[in-house]
Amino acid sequence: MQKIVECVPNFSEGRRPEVYNAIADVIRAVPGTQVLNASGDPDHNRAVVTFVGHPAAVEEAAFQAIRLAAEKINLDEHEGEHPRIGATDVCPFIPVKGVTMEECVALARRLGQRVGDELGIAVYLYGEAATRPERVKLSHIRRGEYEQWREEIGTNPERDPDFGPAEAKPWGATVIGARPFLIAYNLYLNTGDVEPAKRIARAVRASSGGLQNIQALGFLVEGQAQVSMNLLNFERTPIHQVQELVRQEAARHGLAITRAELIGLTPQDALVQSAKWYLQLHDLEEEQILEYRMVQVAEEEGALAAILPRDFLAATAGPEPTPGGGSVAALAGSLAAALTEMVAGLTTGRKKYAAVEEEVEEVLAEAGRLRHELSDAVLADAAAFDGVLAVYRDKSLAGDARAEAIEQATIVAGETPLRVARLSRDVARLAQTITRIGNDNAVTDAAAGGIMARAAAQIAALNVKINGTSLKDRARAQAWQREVDALQEETASLAAEAVEIAATRGGF
Repeated sequence: MQKIVECVPNFSEGRRPEVYNAIADVIRAVPGTQVLNASGDPDHNRAVVTFVGHPAAVEEAAFQAIRLAAEKINLDEHEGEHPRIGATDVCPFIPVKGVTMEECVALARRLGQRVGDELGIAVYLYGEAATRPERVKLSHIRRGEYEQWREEIGTNPERDPDFGPAEAKPWGATVIGARPFLIAYNLYLNTGDVEPAKRIARAVRASSGGLQNIQALGFLVEGQAQVSMNLLNFERTPIHQVQELVRQEAARHGLAITRAELIGLTPQDALVQSAKWYLQLHDLEEEQILEYRMVQVAEEEGALAAILPRDFLAATAGPEPTPGGGSVAALAGSLAAALTEMVAGLTTGRKKYAAVEEEVEEVLAEAGRLRHELSDAVLADAAAFDGVLAVYRDKSLAGDARAEAIEQATIVAGETPLRVARLSRDVARLAQTITRIGNDNAVTDAAAGGIMARAAAQIAALNVKINGTSLKDRARAQAWQREVDALQEETASLAAEAVEIAATRGGF
């Protein structure tokens, strides 16, 4: 099953789009990630980026975002409505698919240590990843905001971070953790007085005796009172329940809700819950919702025709330059890994192959990991090439700035297929192994995995070399050349061995 983690870092900058967009761009630049939403709020002076991807890719992207935020954001110069303690104020990981909360906890702690060690940023762990009960809640860690933290860090032991130095820096501290899906939901009132919003927030939030799983604060945003809320568990405390309580409390003050605002993304189920309640469709079944039913039918049919990559093939055949050879190389590599994984799956658990069970299990797990990474690289390669085109088309760049931007984009465009070549070589090793020890009835499939890996490495090498020709950093270009030549040779040798083994075991 594909592994998907969501990350929703909040940055203390909502007034300079060039800063928070640059942060979103470094996330996009990491292969295997997809930015779903990036937005800034000037009143809160805060930006939120929502992205998803394979756990390893998401971890790397979060690190790069935290690094850039520390370079670009100075908390000594920051002010805004929203509480904050650092440049990257909070960075939560949320399990989406094929990932457990425990894995997200491990991810958060691993990232926290790296941020502390390599970037020198004080890191606190919260939520499910908290190592101390008083740090489960973000509000406790962030009490007094950056200003109080700056005064107490290094002198008050309660402020000692989980990772990183216990000293004040202008980028502040970063809170990293793991949690269930959170819905950021704001309601605006027909008043310019913030006090009713603050009183309503106290009545709604769990910490003041209101609804469970709700955090709430009152703000003044563009002259209008706002009740800003986080719904920590929409299944237990749904949106409509929160909406009605705010409506009732507002009415007590002679006020009304004028509009609602959703920050970032929300699960579809949360909206369906509210639709059922407000429309009194208590017996509404998922099968009655068109989009749900379409997905169910596709899953139920399970037909090969339903899973053919027709859209990808059509896009490749189209007049646009992406997806192109690099994406095809990554797809070929992922197919090679999939064939290897299939043969391992057909081998494990069978008495006839009990002697090699442990080795087969290792192949199965590693092939699955490589398949995911190469699948992610299909989009990463297209994004890298599009990045080069974007720089060339950017009329605002000139002189040294233009040359440097082209150089950096070209490096990304070369490093991406280089990674595909490395991964494809690793797949070829696994294919050769499973051809040797795997199920007799599937040796040709295993050898086919080796052949596909060889093709992937060869195509990727072409892309590496063509990018190297325009690189000013000749030492890097020559290093690329040497490495891809070695990768091609090794992958071809492994594929040839797999074919030879298959011929011997298959008797042809």
